[in-house]
Formats: sequence, structure tokens, C-alpha cells
Amino acid sequence: MDRIDEESQTPAPPVTFTGRKTLVAAAVAVVLIAGALLIRPARTDDDARPPRPSERAASAVGMGAPAAVVDLKALVTDREKWLAAHPDDEASWAVLGSAYLEQARRTADSGWFPRAEKALKRSLEARPAEKGNLDAMTAMGALANARRDFGTARKWGELVRAQAPKRWTAYPVLVDAYTGLGDYKGAQKAMELLLEMRPGLVAYVRASQVYRDRGWREDAVMAMEHAAGAAKAPAEKAYALFRLGELSWERGDPAEALRQYEGALRTDPAQAEALGGRARALAALGRGGEAVRDYRMALGRTPVPRLARELGELLDSLGRGQEARAQYGTLATMAARDSRNGVDDDVVLGLYEADHGDATAAVRRLSEEWSRHKSVQVADALGWALHQAGEDEAALEYAKKATEPGLRSAEFSFHRAMIERGLGDEAAARRHLEEAMRTNPYFSPLRGPLAKEALAAIAAPPPGGPENIRPTAPWVEPELPKAAKPKPTPSGR
Repeated sequence: MDRIDEESQTPAPPVTFTGRKTLVAAAVAVVLIAGALLIRPARTDDDARPPRPSERAASAVGMGAPAAVVDLKALVTDREKWLAAHPDDEASWAVLGSAYLEQARRTADSGWFPRAEKALKRSLEARPAEKGNLDAMTAMGALANARRDFGTARKWGELVRAQAPKRWTAYPVLVDAYTGLGDYKGAQKAMELLLEMRPGLVAYVRASQVYRDRGWREDAVMAMEHAAGAAKAPAEKAYALFRLGELSWERGDPAEALRQYEGALRTDPAQAEALGGRARALAALGRGGEAVRDYRMALGRTPVPRLARELGELLDSLGRGQEARAQYGTLATMAARDSRNGVDDDVVLGLYEADHGDATAAVRRLSEEWSRHKSVQVADALGWALHQAGEDEAALEYAKKATEPGLRSAEFSFHRAMIERGLGDEAAARRHLEEAMRTNPYFSPLRGPLAKEALAAIAAPPPGGPENIRPTAPWVEPELPKAAKPKPTPSGR
């Protein structure tokens, strides 16, 4: 044992490498590395360099996610240059069409839509839909949704799903299409499948949209917060913050909405939709001058009819009627431009005509829109136009279609209340006016004050309840008939 202990304490001789041993070790290392590469060859994502701007934009538009303006320009330039030399590359035509579509969304310039359609058709010519050009078909569905042609969008989305049921990019198209058509059950089912296949920014945004339409506000906010957490680029984060601001605005919290809109603008200063939202929140907080400034800036970046209508009504509420009329004229010009580019602005135009123009023309326009798209937005607009045209009985049917599926909208509740008041149903009108005020008392600089005035004008119910519940005379016990005595039975029986 002593000898063993003594040997264990003796230091080991140093390891030395001869030239031959070194060569052998190096050869073994080379063999091991080569074997590893054979087992897993190098991949493109092994490159440690960050993706180029065009690559970032291509990835975003391929998923239907927002892309930065600078990245989009780089992608468009890159694909246009490539296709000039390779005109039969159907995949690049599909990418270019999707990039044009995202440009239209970012700038609200509908002039990009015909360019997107032309590029996507070139892709389908090079590789038809029957041969599985799924990218181009999906983009055609997204283009139809952007133009608010929801029936066509549904056809494209269902065609992609029929050819490739596991193709997750078809489901955002279907959620938007079903929603626009008023098929809210179909939209929810498509959203649930999307969440199962590909949870992430795009899926969470659609989930929030579906929950909002059902009236599930807390779920809508949570889903959008998940979307913000899943965002990987500033443009994606800014879009999620903008949508969170919209949800805060709809529930009557302009201060929180303002915080979210400003967060979106800090994250991505090119997020013009958030600029329009900030204008709306500032107007609700009594900062009308700043709101007008932001509306004008937003319209300079994203000239959309809805913002022109909002600015016109804000100017009307501030007593600046001449400026308001100029904005209404701008709205008509924008809508005419959109119509030339295949965009359906009938809901915005119908509401404008009902409030500030020819209500009968609004009824005709919105009746045609209802024949195509039976969403709650179209039902509300048509009901309001019928009310303004003096047809309250027909208007109430559409107001019910707008308010009963679940979406909590102060504007919808106000419209229904005024229709019910026109029919003489003051109890129902009071209930829906109170609902509008609870939902969002700032919903419109023109109609919000009208709702408060109407609520104050409707007499409160009598303190004792309806007359048939509380009698005016004291209660007197009624004199009940006496029970008849039974006849005696003869004893012989």
C-alpha cells in the first residue's frame, strides 16, 4: 500500500508531441470535420452576416408582415433589376407583386395596386395556378382584400387551401376575406387553424381582430400584446402598437391610445396610420389644434378617405366650416382615385353622403354594397343611411344586424339609438345611448355631443317603474267566490 501511495504521488511525465504525432492528430481532426460537414452541410443561415435590406423585406412580405419603407425600396429595385434580365422567373414576379402591395399599404397610394396585379399575373402566366403557383395565388388574395373585394379574396384563399391545406399563408387571407363578407364563424375557424399551424405576429394580429369582432375586448388586447412580443423588426412592432392604440381608443381611453400611438411613431416614424390615430386621440383630449396638425400630416403621408372625413368633421366641430368643406371635397377626390384603381370605398362614401350629402344616394350605394359584403360595418352604414332618408323601420333591421353579433362600437350604438328614437321607442333609445357613452364618449367630435344631448332630452323613466307594475290606487283584496259544498250521497248506495 505504501508503494502504491508513493507511486500515486510521483508526478506524471510531461506529454510531448513529435512531428509524426502532430500530423496524425491533424489528419484525425480533418476527417472529423469532413464527416460533420457530410452529416450536416453548411446552410445559408450559418452566415453570421445580417440579412440585407432586400432580404429582410422579402421575408416580411412573404409572411404578410409589415416591412420597413427603406427595405421595401431596396427589394423593389432588386427584383425589378433581376426581372429585366430574367422575365420568366415566376417566383420573383410574385415577390415583386407582394412588395408593390406592401408599398400600397404603407403609403395608402392605391396606384400601387394595378402594378401589383400586373406583376402577379405575370407570375401566374409563367406558372399557372393549376401547377401550384401558391405564392402568387396567396398574394392575389391579399390584393383583393386590400381592395375590399372580399369575395374574390375568398376564392383565391380557398383555392390555395384546396391545393395545399397545410400552407399557413392562405389562412390570413381567409380570415380577412370571411370577416369582410360577414362570415364571422368562418373567420374564427380559419384563425384557430392559423394559430395551430404558425403562432406568431401574423396569427396573433388575426386573432385579435376576430376577438374584437366578437366583443371579447380583453382577449383582443392580449392577442395584440402577444403580436407585439413576437415582432422581430421595428415596422412590425410599430404596427402592433398602432393596433393596441386602436383597441384603447375603441374602449374610450384616449390617453392610453395616445401613449400607444406615440410608441408606434417612436418605433417607426413612417407609421402614418399611428399619426392619424394620434390626431383622433388628441381631439378627444381637447387638443383640437394639435389634432388638426396631425391629421394634415397623416393625410400628406397616407391620403385615405376615412382620415379626410374625420378631419372634416373635426373642423366642423371647431366652427371651421369652410375648411371642413374643403376636406370633404378632398375625400371625394381620393375616393374617385381609389375607384379607378379597383378599391371599394363605398362604406366611407355612404356614411359621408348620409351625414353631409344625399341620403337617398347613400342608400342606393350601400344597398349595392350589402349585396356583395354582409359585414357589420356595411349593415351599420346602410341602417344609418336609411334613417337619414326617413325610413326608420327598414333602418332598424340593419342596425340590429350591426349591433347584435358582438362588436362593441359607440358609433353603432348611437346610430341604433337615433333610429329607435325616430320610431318613438325611447326606452330602447335611452339604453343604446347609454351604451354608446359607456363604450366611448369621444367616438366623434360631431356625433358624440349629439348623443349627450339626445340622452339628456329623453325623459328619465318614472321612479316607480312602468305604470302597469305599480298601480295608482291602493290594493284591495278581491272577493273570491266561495267553494261549493259537496252534495250528500244517498245511504242506500
